Amino acid sequence: MMSLWQELANNFYPERADFTVSRTWGHEYAAHLMTAAPVLARRDLANQFASMLRPRGKPWFKLSAQDEAVDDDVAASDWLEWATGVMRRAMEDPAAKFQRATKEADHDFATFGNAPIKVEFNQARNGMLYRACHLRDVAWAENADGDIEPVHQKWNVDARSLDKMFRGNISASTKQKMVKDPYHEVQCRQIIIPADNYDLTGSGAKAPGGGRFPWVSIYIECEGEHILEERGLWDSPWVIPRWQTLSGNPYAFSPAAMIAVPDARMIQKVALTMLEANEKAANPPMVAVRDALRSDIALYAGGVTIVDAEYDERLGEALRPLTQDMRGLSNGTEMLTRIEEAIKDAFYLNKINLPPMDGAAMTATEIRARIEEYIRAALPLFEPIEHEYNAALCDKTFDALKRANAFGSPDQMPDILRGADVKFKFQSPLQEAVEKAEAQTFQEMMTLTAGAMQIEPGLKDELDLRRSYRDAVRAIGSPARWLLTDEQVAGNAEARQKQEKIAQMMAMVQQGAGVAQSVGNAAESMGTAAQAVRQGFAPPPEQQLVTPPV
Repeated sequence: MMSLWQELANNFYPERADFTVSRTWGHEYAAHLMTAAPVLARRDLANQFASMLRPRGKPWFKLSAQDEAVDDDVAASDWLEWATGVMRRAMEDPAAKFQRATKEADHDFATFGNAPIKVEFNQARNGMLYRACHLRDVAWAENADGDIEPVHQKWNVDARSLDKMFRGNISASTKQKMVKDPYHEVQCRQIIIPADNYDLTGSGAKAPGGGRFPWVSIYIECEGEHILEERGLWDSPWVIPRWQTLSGNPYAFSPAAMIAVPDARMIQKVALTMLEANEKAANPPMVAVRDALRSDIALYAGGVTIVDAEYDERLGEALRPLTQDMRGLSNGTEMLTRIEEAIKDAFYLNKINLPPMDGAAMTATEIRARIEEYIRAALPLFEPIEHEYNAALCDKTFDALKRANAFGSPDQMPDILRGADVKFKFQSPLQEAVEKAEAQTFQEMMTLTAGAMQIEPGLKDELDLRRSYRDAVRAIGSPARWLLTDEQVAGNAEARQKQEKIAQMMAMVQQGAGVAQSVGNAAESMGTAAQAVRQGFAPPPEQQLVTPPV
């Protein structure tokens, strides 16, 4: 593996090409390269990992429950969003060195397909610490389930720091050397191994509660095999994302670099040939007649070459350029271009951008087809990074912070979340494309339903509009606090029903009052009319019957 990694680094990552050779600081790493095209392809792909999958200043991950019923609970979603913020602040703390570690690991992942990262608390245990380690110094193996279990790391540290870190528990030989040279470099090794595979009888074997820690960490000095420390761990601090693995091999490889190796070698040869050809074209080789020149050939600007005065020019020029066939220069230029495009293709540089779409000029079906095409092309690149890389980093961070009570007491967690498994959702171009497709499906469903309901209004009962709407709202990345809980929705529905009943009663009262007023007006009108009739048809006063008093 070291020989393979050295060859890959020579072609794509020259500053990391110290697997089988020893280099000093300040060494000109790329002196053997004729063109930087392979190195640029690796650099662009590695930079895309961070800019597209872990953009700084933008939420790129969020906690979610494994159970959809739990995830749909708004109180649980609010707590998960709050916990996501706590995690993000811990990871983006400059003292945690998350950006530095992942930047180094991204380039290892793009070149070698493996990127060992250590996730643990700092020495003061007041924050997280992330460190990317050189592949040359880390070795691991797989268990029967294919998971990485024992991990060994070579570690060189000066004697003064080693004595301080382990509180004087260093070997006698190191103490003697430290007297004369406090910065003497000591070769050490850390071993992370499952507790079941290690017989640890000391106090470090017991976990709080009387059980055993699942993991054991052992620090030793390689010279003399002196044990510096052995203690139990709740979890292995290692996150080792692996891009593409082969059965039976615990080490992965980068499909981008492995495919591009032949082109990387070829482009260096072609570039060297083209450089030589262009140099000959600009400064051609010369043909000189023996004994005709009296001085050296001066081919620099303003140079003078002295020719024998007795030389007869009719015999030919005493000094002339060698005739060359330059017709192959254009072919060489085209070949360089083709190889560069092949290297970019191998490093997925033509697949990491979402295809340009013009919503006004394309139908919804065409937009959806373009998004699905992009998903199929980008899936081999983003899927292993999200699961093997980002998810593993987030899982380690969440577990460490949870054990340190960074999320508060478990009593503060919603009841529905206690004992529930959580997972991480990532905001990446692939995920955005999937969510856009889901939101687009909802819009198409609503358009189809609206048209069908004009013919059959009862079709609305065929759909769970509330569930589909909430799924579409979450698909476009809306915060959980924008949605109400089931209790709040039920309360609003009850209040709305009461308001509707009150409105109906008020309408009925108003309608009744209107009827009563109309009846009253009609009665008054009838009374007035009757009086008018009586007045109109009554006999004159002298003809009226007078009732005698009793």
